[in-house]
Amino acid sequence: MKALTIGAAITAVLTIGAQASSHREAPYIGKNPQVDATDFYMFMSYEPGRQDYVTLIANYIPVQAPYGGPNYFPLDSNALYEIHIDNDGDAEEDVTFQFQFSDELPSGGVIPLTIGDKSVTTVLRNIGAISPTSADGLNHRESYTISRVDGSRRSGEAQTVVSAQDGSSQFGKPFDYSGRKTFGGEGNYESYARSFVTAVEIPGCDQQGRVFVGQRHEAFKLALGEVFDLVNFVPVEGDSAPGAGDGAGFPGGITQDASRNALARNNVTSIALEVHRDCLAGEQGIIGGWTSASLRQATILNPTPTFDNPEAVGGAWTQVSRLGSPLVNELVIGYDMKDRFNSSHPKDDGQFADFVTNPVLPAILDILFLDAVNATLGTSFENLAPTNLPRTDLVAAFLTGFNGVNQFTGGAVGEMLRLNTTIAPTPRDAQQPLGVAAGDVAGFPNGRRPGDDTVDIALRVMMGALCHDLPLGEGGAGVNLGFCSPSDAVIGNVALTDGVPLDATELNNSFPYLLTPYPGSPANAPLPTTID
Repeated sequence: MKALTIGAAITAVLTIGAQASSHREAPYIGKNPQVDATDFYMFMSYEPGRQDYVTLIANYIPVQAPYGGPNYFPLDSNALYEIHIDNDGDAEEDVTFQFQFSDELPSGGVIPLTIGDKSVTTVLRNIGAISPTSADGLNHRESYTISRVDGSRRSGEAQTVVSAQDGSSQFGKPFDYSGRKTFGGEGNYESYARSFVTAVEIPGCDQQGRVFVGQRHEAFKLALGEVFDLVNFVPVEGDSAPGAGDGAGFPGGITQDASRNALARNNVTSIALEVHRDCLAGEQGIIGGWTSASLRQATILNPTPTFDNPEAVGGAWTQVSRLGSPLVNELVIGYDMKDRFNSSHPKDDGQFADFVTNPVLPAILDILFLDAVNATLGTSFENLAPTNLPRTDLVAAFLTGFNGVNQFTGGAVGEMLRLNTTIAPTPRDAQQPLGVAAGDVAGFPNGRRPGDDTVDIALRVMMGALCHDLPLGEGGAGVNLGFCSPSDAVIGNVALTDGVPLDATELNNSFPYLLTPYPGSPANAPLPTTID
């Protein structure tokens, strides 16, 4: 078995995570895309002048084909979407923001047209132009409410978040980007979408926040097609440095090419909230965060459904989706436990500890291509998988955070993103895609920004990057974090990559940061670009 090529061997790595971050990562959630969390971002806002705020972005509904009409991609009005914050390190939520959605027809019903002597309701969701000031041709609109819950998400004190402009508790969600004609030409959709960015008054917060819920361009990048074609590339950097173009890296290795991104023409739906750090962080200045979606336990289908009453739901809220750090459910949790992970809470993550301390993925790599690597490099490695078992480096990466960066003093074990809100954000143009591993302590795994290349980071960390020196010392000097030594991870300093570059400069520099969605029409439109 060991005499496989490195390309075939790496299939085991990337096909596990190939559904892109947390897209369809568990058997059950693949049946329910409306409540499938795809990515969760939590970072200090780097929009100029907003550096004291935390941005929280929970993406749902994976792999949206922009031409997916006529219904496009509404969120589930029978679901409860939540963003949870732990500010004392016990792996339980202290603050939860709950989003609930409503579907509405026009006040007079579906827009009719006169056909001969009959008035007949129209057949499409939209039948006219849409702009920031007019959506008269839109048949189906979405709105939502936000509650802040202090304490337990189900029994804590709930208070309503309202618009800072008019005190309304109902917020609008923009119609998805069906195409340029609907929105009056190129560039108009973003003006329309940004009209839904709303300043909000959050109970318990002295400073106003901002909210936006709507379709955005998929920021996550991955070479899906080549992975599913039996991985027809060598997933190690082939240049001396990404983009160098010198072929001086791993022999036959992949080089960076944006055209490999299979998700380039896909969208997601973002729930984005910006909150001042004083409203979230406790005494230590660190917060843990994750998103979840829940459904009622029981659903009864209406045999004669209407728009307002297609089904009846009842029973307790039951969590069906959960996401903190990216790629955990794909790369770490066993296949038979993935649905349980989605329904669980960080405080109960001890049940998954063996998947972290004794990970399967590095062992698969070792079995499959140890001989192939030795033959290619002329080495005599005994193991490719890190040998520092139990993997305390992965415990820090996934379950506790890093001492002196984003670890709670006396905190509990639990999988969630952890962010030190006292560390200033790195300006967009100076951000390092590899985050902390490249000396940028404002990046992943200290929270997660849209421009952090979590695929490359996760591959390297799993194979022992934290056993090697990181450029965290003064002047970029190498520092070993003390979990393990270089001899424990012989390829821990190898530039593993899927060959798709990701950089913060490709994203907007203001809330909600993710780019304009890719339009449903015209076909083969240019990819979205930054607007600020």
